[in-house]
Amino acid sequence: MTINQKDNEKKWKDSVEETLKRFPERKEVFQTSSSIPVDRLYYHENDSDYNERLGFPGEYPYTRGIQSTMYRSKYWTMRQYAGFGSATETNKRFRYLLEQGQTGLSVAFDLPTQIGYDSDDPMAEGEVGRVGVAIDTLHDMEALLDQIPLDKVSTSMTINSPASILLCMYIAVGEKQGVPINKLTGTIQNDILKEYIARGTYIFPPKPSMRLITNIFEYCQQNVPKFNTISISGYHIREAGSTAVQEVAFTIANGMAYVDAAIASGLDVDSFAPRLAFFFNAHNNFFEEIAKFRAARRIWARIMKEHYQAKNPKSWKLRFHTQTGGSTLTAQQPDNNIVRVTLQALAAVLGGTQSLHTNSRDEALALPTEESARIALRTQQIIAHESGVADTIDPLGGSYFIEALTDKIESEVTIYLKQIEELGGAVSAVEEGFMQREIHRTAYETQKRIESEEEVIVGLNKYKIDEEVNPELLKVDEKLEREQKAALQERKLNRDKDLVNSTLKQLEWAAKNPEENLIPYILNAVKAYASVGEICNVLRREFGEYGSI
Repeated sequence: MTINQKDNEKKWKDSVEETLKRFPERKEVFQTSSSIPVDRLYYHENDSDYNERLGFPGEYPYTRGIQSTMYRSKYWTMRQYAGFGSATETNKRFRYLLEQGQTGLSVAFDLPTQIGYDSDDPMAEGEVGRVGVAIDTLHDMEALLDQIPLDKVSTSMTINSPASILLCMYIAVGEKQGVPINKLTGTIQNDILKEYIARGTYIFPPKPSMRLITNIFEYCQQNVPKFNTISISGYHIREAGSTAVQEVAFTIANGMAYVDAAIASGLDVDSFAPRLAFFFNAHNNFFEEIAKFRAARRIWARIMKEHYQAKNPKSWKLRFHTQTGGSTLTAQQPDNNIVRVTLQALAAVLGGTQSLHTNSRDEALALPTEESARIALRTQQIIAHESGVADTIDPLGGSYFIEALTDKIESEVTIYLKQIEELGGAVSAVEEGFMQREIHRTAYETQKRIESEEEVIVGLNKYKIDEEVNPELLKVDEKLEREQKAALQERKLNRDKDLVNSTLKQLEWAAKNPEENLIPYILNAVKAYASVGEICNVLRREFGEYGSI
């Protein structure tokens, strides 16, 4: 063993001892079903290249994981994504999943909420509560989180353009529950660049959108220090048709753009970087997915340490949530999706994810039923408790294949990052359409391979059966939209209109003054029960809408 490796091994073992004081390991003895002992970590003691490429868990460059004991002390957060219909209905699903052993919440919002329209807006017609929960005012957020202790449960919210508004609603509910603002934990997605690239739920142009994001960074650093201020998302980039390499490259390029914007606004990198989080997809190519996660950690660590000169090791760590691949699910033979999701979830765990959502078998057809959601959660629990993969750290580390794939992905991602840098960074690359074209090209090539059966999708283009795909599906009752509209209109009539108008006027003034942080003004409007649509309309008038003439 080299001297440098010995030093790093000692450093890792010291960090393990510190970690165990706070997070003892789950068992006194880890062993296989044959009573063979399982060590905390396996590594080659005489590999002179070990420290440069792999390192030890919890140590730079974090190839083998960002925590020194990983899942030996604590499993990943099992955070099932849910949201449909009304806030009350979604609250029932949340409480059911928590009773079944889920350890964190993840909120899906309906399309009108995602693009800043109230349920009674003509633009929302036919979409209220369809693909997620309808949230119009603080009343809805209060119902969504009823009887859910925000001092004990962390919440992830998949919301981007109106992220500041939903974050303020969450803060306001916490205040009503008596939870100090500095104790709230969770994540807002808040990643607008990938919306321009792959998903489309944007409202404002890039420049004011980046202002809102850096305002959130600053406000949370000062007031909500345990909240992840952004979840930089490769998930939707992959769903749009990218490769694993493109997913990592474009996501990290977007992350660099957010860091650049925050630094340009006057923030010190170490004041906000520890609360940056990432969100990746997991597809079916098992070993590539594992290598992808390991490569992403190493690339981000080097960028933050070497390019941005961050001093705090927490700023170097790429912490990420994983969701299994929605675009890999088939409407044909939907039970096959259970197998796909299991493979993908296992890849995420072997790749070192911090939290995980497993898709349900029927999501190619509709929102998941309660039974399907339970099976998806049980998939994670079986991996955690029955497979043994969480008993040692980075169990595939050192595999010739895994390490070669990790190195190759890192090298190809680096080529993309250089191309994006030459274009002026991620914002310029988005405006120029570079990433969009690359994804479209890849998606087209993939579809051609599927249609020619060069790429086999079991049950879709091979091993087909005569079947009538008609499982029991979750249906959102059409009356929900009428009820949501009526409730919103009644609440608008019965609130303090002068207070609402006053807070919206103050927000309008702040939007006109670039030096003002908008979050306190949005929080005041939310507490006055101003609606998502009303707040967004104030900002629309000042900022404009992206893509509008």
